[in-house]
Amino acid sequence: MTNTWVALEPGADPAERVRALRRAHETFTTAGTVPRPVRSVVAESWRRSARAGVGPDGTARVELTDGDLGAYRAEHPLARVMPLIRELMGTFAADGEHLLAVCDADGRLLWVEGHPATRRRADRMNFVPGARWSETAVGTNAPGTAVAVDRPVQVFAAEHFIRRVQPWTCAAAPVHDPRTGRVLGAVDITGGDRLAHPHSLGFVQAVARAAESQLALLDPPLPAAEAPALAALGRDEAELRLDGHRLRLGRRHSELLVLLSRHPEGLTGDELLCALYEDESVTPVTLRAELVRLRRLLGPGLLASRPYRLTAPVESDVTVVERRLEAGAVAAAAGAYTGPLLPGSQAPAVVRLRQRLADGLRAALVAGHDPDLLAEWAHAPWGEDDVEVWRALAAVRPTAVVRSRLAALEAEFAAPAG
Repeated sequence: MTNTWVALEPGADPAERVRALRRAHETFTTAGTVPRPVRSVVAESWRRSARAGVGPDGTARVELTDGDLGAYRAEHPLARVMPLIRELMGTFAADGEHLLAVCDADGRLLWVEGHPATRRRADRMNFVPGARWSETAVGTNAPGTAVAVDRPVQVFAAEHFIRRVQPWTCAAAPVHDPRTGRVLGAVDITGGDRLAHPHSLGFVQAVARAAESQLALLDPPLPAAEAPALAALGRDEAELRLDGHRLRLGRRHSELLVLLSRHPEGLTGDELLCALYEDESVTPVTLRAELVRLRRLLGPGLLASRPYRLTAPVESDVTVVERRLEAGAVAAAAGAYTGPLLPGSQAPAVVRLRQRLADGLRAALVAGHDPDLLAEWAHAPWGEDDVEVWRALAAVRPTAVVRSRLAALEAEFAAPAG
C-alpha cells in the first residue's frame, strides 16, 4: 500500500479485500493480533478501541435528542458553516446514495443528511444526530478516528471495529478553529464500497479546508464587549479571556478569581483570608498585596473593593459543568469537565468546591449507567484509580480489560498499609 491513509490501492478487488479484512478482524477480536493486510492506521485504531473496552457487537448510543440536540447544535461553531458544507457535499451525497455527516470534537454526530433510503439504513445502527461515534464509544470509524488522530481518514468495510458497521465505507477530515487550531469536529461522507477511492478522502479534506476558511472570514477579532471567561478545570494556573486577550494567572490569582466569580455580591477581606489560607497566621496585608497585583493585571475597573468583588460577570468552566448537571445533561457536563478544579490548590474553599464538583459529576455518571461516559471518566488521569466508577463500568461493560483493572484496584485498596 503506497498511501496507508487510502483504503484500497488502484485495481484492488474490493470483495477480496473485504474477505481478508473480515478474517483479520476475527483474528484480532479473538487472539488480539493484527495480521496483514490491515493498514497501520486501522491496526492502531483497533488497539485503541479494544483498550477503551469497545466490543465488536456494540452499538452507538444516542446522547442528545430533540431540544437538547437543537440547542447544542445552534451553539456549536460548525453550525455557521453548515450551509457551505451542504452546498459542497449535499448533491454528491444525494446523487450517490451517500450521507454527509458532521460531528463535534468528541465524535458526537450533529448533522446526518443525504439520500433518504441510505438514512433509513443508517438509522438502524444509530448513525443519527445526537449519537456518539467516538473511537472510545464505537471503535474504528471515519469521523471518530479522524478527530482521534487529527487527520483525514478513510475506513473501508470490515476495517470498522463494530460488525454492524462493516457493510459501510466512510471518509472524514477534521475541521479546526482557524484562530486556536483546536479540533472543532469533522466532516464525513458515508456510503458503500464506491467511496473506497482516493477521491473521497481528498473530497472531505477539501470540504474541511473550505469550512476552516469560511470560519476565518466569519471570526473577526473578539468584540471588546465579550464577557470575561475563566478556565480553571484541569489546570493549576487558570486562564482568563478578557477583551480578546488570554491571561495566564498565577496560582493565588487563579484561586481569587474562581472564588470571586462565584460570589458576585463580593467577599470581605476576612472571608477571603478564611477561603484561601489554611495558615491562620497569614495577615490581611499579604492578602491586600495579592489583590493589588491582581487588579494591576486585570486592568482598571474589573476588581472593586469593600467588599472585594468583580464588576462584571465572569463565566467559568466550573459553572458550565454545574449548570449542565442541574439540567440533567450529564453527557454535556462530562464533556465540559476537563479535569479537577485547580488540582494543585490547597486553598480550603477551592478544595471543597473541587471535591463537590467531582463528586456530583461522578454520582451522575454512576447513576446513569452509560458505559461510554463511565469509560471516559475511568480512562482519564483523574479517574484511573476511581474504584466506584470502575465498578459501575464493570457492571455495564464487563470486558476482560475492565474486570482486570477493577480487580487490581480492589486488591490495592484492600491491602494493609505498609
